[in-house]
Amino acid sequence: SGCQIASRRGGGPGRSREAGGRGGPSGCGLRVGSRHPAPSAMHPRRPDGFDGLGYRGGARDEQGFGGAFPARSFSSASDLSHWVTTPPDIPGSRNLHWGEKSPPYGVPGPSTPLEGPAEEPFPGGSSGGGGGGGVPGQSTEQLNRFAGFGIGLASLFTENVLAHPCIVLRRQCQVNYHARHYHLTPFTVINIMYSFNKTQGPRALWKGMGSTFIVQGVTLGAEGIISEFTPLPREISHKWNPKQIGEHLLLKSLTYMVAMPFYSASLIETVQSEIIRDNTGILECVKEGIGRVIGLGVPHSKRLLPLLSLIFPTVLHGVLHYIISSIIQKFVLLILKRKTYSSHLAESTSPMQSMLDAYFPELIANFAASLCSDVILYPLETVLHRLHIQGTRTIIDNTDLGYEVLPINTQYEGMRDCINTIRQEEGVLGFYKGFGAVIIQYTLHAAVLQITKIIYSTLLQNSA
Repeated sequence: SGCQIASRRGGGPGRSREAGGRGGPSGCGLRVGSRHPAPSAMHPRRPDGFDGLGYRGGARDEQGFGGAFPARSFSSASDLSHWVTTPPDIPGSRNLHWGEKSPPYGVPGPSTPLEGPAEEPFPGGSSGGGGGGGVPGQSTEQLNRFAGFGIGLASLFTENVLAHPCIVLRRQCQVNYHARHYHLTPFTVINIMYSFNKTQGPRALWKGMGSTFIVQGVTLGAEGIISEFTPLPREISHKWNPKQIGEHLLLKSLTYMVAMPFYSASLIETVQSEIIRDNTGILECVKEGIGRVIGLGVPHSKRLLPLLSLIFPTVLHGVLHYIISSIIQKFVLLILKRKTYSSHLAESTSPMQSMLDAYFPELIANFAASLCSDVILYPLETVLHRLHIQGTRTIIDNTDLGYEVLPINTQYEGMRDCINTIRQEEGVLGFYKGFGAVIIQYTLHAAVLQITKIIYSTLLQNSA
């Protein structure tokens, strides 16, 4: 068409008024009253190679424009207005919706839906500028998602992998009623961990890690199955009532009962000495758990307590741990959210701070909840582990020397007898044997969270 050729020669729609013509919405620079008017029902096809730019600032006059093509018709002005008269004036303006105005660029001029702004277009082109304008936001969003995934993965790795040596030593100290050293401080714990690693190798501190994941999987699976086939709620709504809380705690109790034999088998794998231990498979925990239920396949002594006598201490510890963790988590999360809200009101929040406020409060709340529940219930956990390990013919490492083994020959009649015996023979501090490992475990967890926060803060600052 004539408009296409005129655009290639430099003629622009902005010269229609200068030529003295009426200058219809098409902006083709010719008078409306052409000799060959086109019907208004015709819809012209968008020319090939049209890029929406190059229609401003033409240097040719209308006489040269019209003289070159005196007999062509350009009267279909209203049909061409949707692609001739509204070229993009700034990079990224193709993303504007109808009726929106793009921000001014350069010298401001009139901007109407029919007549484009009179200033010069951006010489770089719309496609390149628009794409470049969206990259920083997309990259920041992708970095935020990556940061959330990385932070959660770091926390999961710390809780289940990095802290496992502390869990191993802590459980060995709890069940070792012969021990003269209680390892209440992290300094003695580090010393004995070094001795185990030197005499037995790194496997002495990482044994039973696979079984702990199996117990977690069994717990989650049992909770999901029970909640599907019973009316017991898996989660508590905001409009809770005592009946709903009771049903939810009943679901947790049934879950702990199902996972109890597997928890006992995992405890044995964790505290069993690596010196006399055979190379067991990853599913050995499942095999021993099922054998504990049916009473076959696992050698036990007469001192082994039946599972029925272990239900109460196991469920009591699990439910109390869940209740304390939930309360502490909600309380800490509420405090952190109020603190974050106050800081947002005081000053503007950067994207980096928004990312940290989105991910870290929940992680900090989970950390505080787990720490408080483990510290408060540590004496009950000591009693529970001694009851589970009794009569299983387990041989543990000597936590006093680090290079010998000891058999477990306790004869507790139940939970009450175990509490009284520990208090009389080992004192009150006997309930806290191996407590230094808890200090090391949560110190490592806090350090990993802080390092992760610093790393992602630096990445977000650099990307911004």
